[in-house]
Amino acid sequence: MTAAAEPVARRGRKYDQVLDGARTVFLRDGFERASVDDIAREAGVSKATIYAYFPDKQLLFLEMVRCECQRQATEAEAAVGGEVPVQVALTIAAERIIQFLTSEFGQRMFRIVVGEGERFPGLGREFYDYGPGLIHERLVHHLENHVENGTLRIDDLHLAADQFAQLCKAGVHEKLIFGMEKSVTPDDVHRSVHGAVDMFLARYGA
Repeated sequence: MTAAAEPVARRGRKYDQVLDGARTVFLRDGFERASVDDIAREAGVSKATIYAYFPDKQLLFLEMVRCECQRQATEAEAAVGGEVPVQVALTIAAERIIQFLTSEFGQRMFRIVVGEGERFPGLGREFYDYGPGLIHERLVHHLENHVENGTLRIDDLHLAADQFAQLCKAGVHEKLIFGMEKSVTPDDVHRSVHGAVDMFLARYGA
């Protein structure tokens, strides 16, 4: 017997329209409580259209996450491309990471995946690949470029990328996730960004 093929998304004329509706409903209701009926209503399409593009709700959720994370990663790469000094590049990267972590999208996605991951075991792995994992791989690529041009000295690029991402969370992420603060101020962001960059360069700067 052959294994059943994994479901895949199919593109069509109303593909982006469906994703926009799904984004609104998933952010509002979470993964489990979001219904295909509500998504169809929000997107202004039929349920048949949704199922024609996305055979199941988990695939729709993950494609929505992938597209949003890809968009943000592309914008961040455009900002750090070219001959940008390492401190400037790291500052931009830190700002983008914190922007994602403190956004409504970033916070709600984190809560959804952590809260519903046990019922949907593949959700956390795939969310990581599309979100934090994508950011990690892009960061490794840029760190490697700076190692090659002599501005950074790093033996373990993957560990360094993880360390940088964790440094960016200091002082902001847990306060938001645990509901200790409703939002962070520009001063909070500035403190976390520059603290992360300064500490990273103190360890890895050439």
